[in-house]
Formats: sequence, structure tokens, C-alpha cells
Amino acid sequence: MTRIKICGITREQDLQAVASCGADAIGLVFYEKSPRHVTLPQALKLAHAVPPFVTVVGLFVNPSAELVREVLAQVSLDVLQFHGEEAPEFCAQFGRPYLKAIRVRDGVDLVQCAALYADAQGLLLDAYVEGTHGGTGAVFEWSLIPEALRPRIILSGGLDSSNVGAAISVVHPYAVDVSSGLEASKGIKDAAKVAAFINEVKRVDAKQTDV
Repeated sequence: MTRIKICGITREQDLQAVASCGADAIGLVFYEKSPRHVTLPQALKLAHAVPPFVTVVGLFVNPSAELVREVLAQVSLDVLQFHGEEAPEFCAQFGRPYLKAIRVRDGVDLVQCAALYADAQGLLLDAYVEGTHGGTGAVFEWSLIPEALRPRIILSGGLDSSNVGAAISVVHPYAVDVSSGLEASKGIKDAAKVAAFINEVKRVDAKQTDV
């Protein structure tokens, strides 16, 4: 079954809506330039409200090691997600499983990226948009993903309830990740969009299982 991560959670009511619909993981953004950025007090409150068996992922973009350690000292994160140009050695130093985000465009060698970040739990593939590090709502060309890598891929980039079914059918990723596609406004999730997205993932999974 396709796992579901919903990123950019900033409010407890959004967290509860996401969890009650069946998301497997939520993402908290520790990147000050993002409109979905959470402060440490916000993150601590949200992490305490996460129900059992929902994974808490902390997203960072080119952070200092000191920032990551400060967050980990205060907030219970299950997984780290690095969305910048962090080296493998940097990502692996914190004693937590990590995901490495790769912004996909022509010329990016995903097989080489997978080898470079071989100790990552998975690669999160997002669309490349100049000057940004995600959350753009842009879709990239899924055919650029090598077949052999797809079982360990978290697919991101412009997903919503209208296209996630096609994404799963074409790519067969381990998980899908969404943020801006489920928002009423930046940083604020739309409960109806959340429910529609998760229901569509489950519908497509059930259909593929029947086949």
C-alpha cells in the first residue's frame, strides 16, 4: 500500500484532520523562509498531539548542525528530511533515520544520487524550481525516475487529489508526499482536500490490489 506523508503542518486542527483520515506521516518545516515554518514551541505542541503510529518528520534546508541538534533536543522527531544541498555525512550524523530530497530536472542522475545517499531511508523526489526548495506545486516528468529506484521513492511535487492516482499508477512509489496541494492558504490545510487526497490514494491502491 502507498504510504502518505502530508507536510507543512502548522496547526493542531490540521494535524487531527490529517491523522483521522489515515496519513502515515506528517512533516514539520524548520526552514524560516518557508510560509509553513514552525517555531520550536509550535513544533513541540504539535509533536505532543500526534497520535500513535503516525511518523513525525522534521524538514530542514541547508541547516547548521547546531540547529538540527537544538530541534532534536526539544522535539521528538522520528525522521529527518533534508531538502537542500546537504552532504551524506552531514545527514547521517544525528542518529536518526533520514530522507534526502532531490529536485528533479533533466541532467540530474538519480541513480548516482541514490548511490551517494545509500544510507538514507529513501529519496524524496520533488520538482526543480529555480530559487526555491519545494512547496511550489510544480510537477516534474515522472518518466525521469529509473524503474529500479521506484520502490524506495517518496514522490512529491504538485500532487493533489486530481493527479495522485495517475502518479501512483505510473510510478508505483513507496510513498507520496504533499503540502501545497492540500492548502486553503499557505500553511493552512483544507480538511476536504486532505480527505479527498487520502481517499484517492486508498482507492487506487485497492484497485491495483484487486487486479
